[in-house]
Amino acid sequence: MKRSIKITAGPVELYGVLHASATADAIWNALPLSSTAQTWGDEIYFDVPVRAGLDDTARDVVNKGDLGYWPSGPAFCIFFGPTPMSRGEEIRPASAVNVFGAITGDLSVLKGVNSGSAVLVEKAPG
Repeated sequence: MKRSIKITAGPVELYGVLHASATADAIWNALPLSSTAQTWGDEIYFDVPVRAGLDDTARDVVNKGDLGYWPSGPAFCIFFGPTPMSRGEEIRPASAVNVFGAITGDLSVLKGVNSGSAVLVEKAPG
């Protein structure tokens, strides 16, 4: 079953899909989630009421468009470019994240999200 999500962050609306993993299951089961966006380079992250440790999807370097769960937050992270920890063009979280999904649309709209913006993540219709 494809698990699609809708993310509304400030003026931005985009969609993603969750992978098959325990972290993705925990996020899916916690939806809808509302929080306040923070930015860190080309990463948006926000607190979530999900608790999990690192799993076999954990990565120190992620891909553009990845959705990550950061256990230290705990936070939901959307990666769309380099962070202050990146070396060159790589995308490096502050520390390892579980990669539990990916954005399916245009990532450039994420530049329009500011720290302090309201965020809502919900199950996408259909």
